[in-house]
Amino acid sequence: MSTNPVWIIDDDRSIRWVLEKALGRESIAVRSFSSADEALAALASGVMPQVLISDIRMPGTSGLDLLRQMKAQFADLPVIIMTAWSDLDSAVAAFQGGAFEYLPKPFDVDQAVALVRRALVQVAHQNGATEAASEVPEILGQGAAMQEVFRAIGRLSQSHVTVLINGESGTGKELVAQALHRHSPRKDAPFIAINTAAIPKDLLESELFGHEKGSFTGATAQRRGRFEQAEGGTLFLDEIGDMPSELQTRLLRVLSDGSFYRVGGHQPVKANVRVIAATHQDLEARVKEGLFREDLFHRLNVIRLRLPPLRERSDDIPLLARHFMQKSAQELGGEPKQFTEAAVKHLQKLEFPGNVRQLENLCHWLTVMAPGQSVDLIDLPPDLRGESAAQRSVGGDWLSAVAQEADRLLATAPGQVAGQLTRQLESTLIRRALLVTGGRRIEAAQLLGLGRNTITRKIQELGLEDDQGNVQAS
Repeated sequence: MSTNPVWIIDDDRSIRWVLEKALGRESIAVRSFSSADEALAALASGVMPQVLISDIRMPGTSGLDLLRQMKAQFADLPVIIMTAWSDLDSAVAAFQGGAFEYLPKPFDVDQAVALVRRALVQVAHQNGATEAASEVPEILGQGAAMQEVFRAIGRLSQSHVTVLINGESGTGKELVAQALHRHSPRKDAPFIAINTAAIPKDLLESELFGHEKGSFTGATAQRRGRFEQAEGGTLFLDEIGDMPSELQTRLLRVLSDGSFYRVGGHQPVKANVRVIAATHQDLEARVKEGLFREDLFHRLNVIRLRLPPLRERSDDIPLLARHFMQKSAQELGGEPKQFTEAAVKHLQKLEFPGNVRQLENLCHWLTVMAPGQSVDLIDLPPDLRGESAAQRSVGGDWLSAVAQEADRLLATAPGQVAGQLTRQLESTLIRRALLVTGGRRIEAAQLLGLGRNTITRKIQELGLEDDQGNVQAS
């Protein structure tokens, strides 16, 4: 954990809680305040954050006033401003005031964590540190699909060439961009990332190229854009396919001439920057539709890397699942849970439309929600279990399904003694109830009208548990 944590300032306790948990999972130290005045009091006592995340509208000192005070005293401190999309004017004011990034509410948690990581990397480079790069996890993969990606990164290790990364959302495009930077001659210079789809069109030009003092209302000081921040290093342009057409023209000029003008500037600024771009879209199709410049496409498409979706690299799922389970256990301070062989084989058959990010989120969920140390099929969320039609009917009319099972037992074993039949029916009831509740015994007990201790005793008496204390589905 960092000795200088990330500060979160918001009068909404739920927002603070979500960010605290998300950053805590990434081993990023956090300190929260319910008002800007509390944070200013902490600053006055000599405590200093590495990154500051603040809401705009709060009782007392507003987020914009806090931003102005922070930039006046600590010009290099990254400040991330949170606000609603309806507060676009406030967002413009925040960027003009020197905010590091604008985080719209409701925000994507992964996006928020990624922004904080980028800010921490920038702080590390400003301080002459290099350890932040080593905190970025290596890309995991043993299958043939990812080996092609690794070979490409190796072949490009001594190159400054522009790279275009194609891949669905959640496949790890930014991780690959970081790896290309980390294994390049520019590794000791900054890696700066910007999501061109996440910043309002009116702000993106200033974000990329900076602006001169007085170039527009509110521009009270000169501001360096991302190209200048990445000087000597790498600029990662994520979701390049969504870049507005007028900015495509400016980007093409930078790639062609190696220089650019700040907004309101008259002197060219040299850009010694390697550009890595990424998109989930088909750029050739967007060129044909007139939505993306063909000349810019060819400038970016010098080397193209395609990241395979998780469904094309199912051989890597056991490795990735173990890694994410261990990571979750470390964050929560417990022992990592283990998937059963049946559960792993089932995961390898899933489509995973959210790709690696979806698998990571699933492992976080299971670390908290799975009842035992061994994670089996029944522990997976219902939408991932791939239940049959009969099993799905249990969710809506589970007692009907149990009655059908009882009829089957009576028909196939009419001579069975009452005690044996009762045991089988009890077993069926408990298994079905646990199937409905996703393995949660307390809820299953309530469904059956039993006490918590009673259902535990019944499970043990009926021999329904395996060696790890889990109840098998059948």
